Amino acid sequence: MSARGALLQPQDAGYDEARRVYNGMIDKHPALIARCADVADVMAAVDYARQEHLLLAVCGGGHSGAGMGMCDDGMVIDLSLMRGIHVDPEARTVLVEGGCTLGDIDHATHPFGLALPSGIISTTGIGGIALGGGMGYLSRRFGLTIDSLLEADVVLAEGRLVKASAEHNPDLFWALRGGGGNFGVVTSFLFRLHPVDIVQAGPMFWELDDAAEMMRWYRDYMPQAKDDMYGFFAFLTVPPVIDHFPEHLHGHKMCGIVWCYTGAEAGAEAAFQPVRDFKKPALDLVGPKPMPAVQSMFDGLYPPGLHWYWKADFVKELPDEAIEQHVRFARQLPTMHSTMHLYPIDGAAGRVEQSATAWNFRDATWSMVIVGVDPDAANDEAITSWAKAYWEALHPYSAGGAYVNFMMEEGEERVRATYGPHYERLSKIKAKFDPNNLFRVNQNIKPAARHPAPE
Repeated sequence: MSARGALLQPQDAGYDEARRVYNGMIDKHPALIARCADVADVMAAVDYARQEHLLLAVCGGGHSGAGMGMCDDGMVIDLSLMRGIHVDPEARTVLVEGGCTLGDIDHATHPFGLALPSGIISTTGIGGIALGGGMGYLSRRFGLTIDSLLEADVVLAEGRLVKASAEHNPDLFWALRGGGGNFGVVTSFLFRLHPVDIVQAGPMFWELDDAAEMMRWYRDYMPQAKDDMYGFFAFLTVPPVIDHFPEHLHGHKMCGIVWCYTGAEAGAEAAFQPVRDFKKPALDLVGPKPMPAVQSMFDGLYPPGLHWYWKADFVKELPDEAIEQHVRFARQLPTMHSTMHLYPIDGAAGRVEQSATAWNFRDATWSMVIVGVDPDAANDEAITSWAKAYWEALHPYSAGGAYVNFMMEEGEERVRATYGPHYERLSKIKAKFDPNNLFRVNQNIKPAARHPAPE
């Protein structure tokens, strides 16, 4: 194939760098990496993979926990060179190419006092997070990332570029919003932006001995909080970062809530008063911050290359018995980077009709993720076994499925549980746009079987 971007094979300079992804536990060796420079390159790469019957993966930011932006022996479409962005401040929209990161988007939108609801690590690629759903600090106020998606340009399995929106290919547009990378290569997204500039945000930490009490308070408080108040609950080991955390807490296992209040600054003190009145934090770092600073707050703690093992579930309720299990495993945090987060997905995100998008858990309260993380491969077994045991203890209290971007390779049953009644509709749309399942290096939705016409 011919392309403007580089075509890298294992013997080429730059190949090893290009095949590295965010999760250092992933070590895959594709036969060819197409570093696409434009849409024409993507179309040519899709055509080549289809004609040569190559296993095909698509890589944007490379943050897939399961390493699904890479594959062994096949071909990778690498979008990381396609990072154009255009903000329309009057229309409050942003057009972003498929290789952009969340940090790229924040950089472009913040000068206009605008923001896109997205994740909590700025090096994350927009493609994966948007197609999977997109959760973060603005979810309760403005919904998921997919709820701000207006249209997308998609290269289909046949190599053709189409537009997906409410007016053009509406079935494809429905499927893209939560259905992952199953339906094609999205070369650009058009999003609605929201007025967000300076917010009141940051973590509060409490002793681990207070964890059960704080988790019960959080369970009762968060669902009835106004949409402009967001906070995710976490267990953590305080990192030895002198500029941010007092030295006497370094290496200390604690619980915490990471807050983001998007209401009027004058109301911030009153907004945080309930939690400060309930139990004074051992550390309180909440204060005014530009939104891009909030969305990159954990970049330094979680740089690319750490080893990760993920387990996740959607959660509707948090009974006392589940809290007991949470605290038990929090005391066993195996490494400094390992953690558990409960991300709220109610508020504005929960008020979108269940049938409006492929995302199936609009009635969930939280998205739980358990991650064993460490820089040293020697600890892979320790972080993996802890995460699996923790998940197995909490899974009986879950809603059944999990956020696709938090899943490892867990099989068809888990994918079906995640999409629930939407799976069959997604399967039919998959059969229409990718009948031979070219795009299968993902949380795969298999195309519906095509039945022969009656004679």
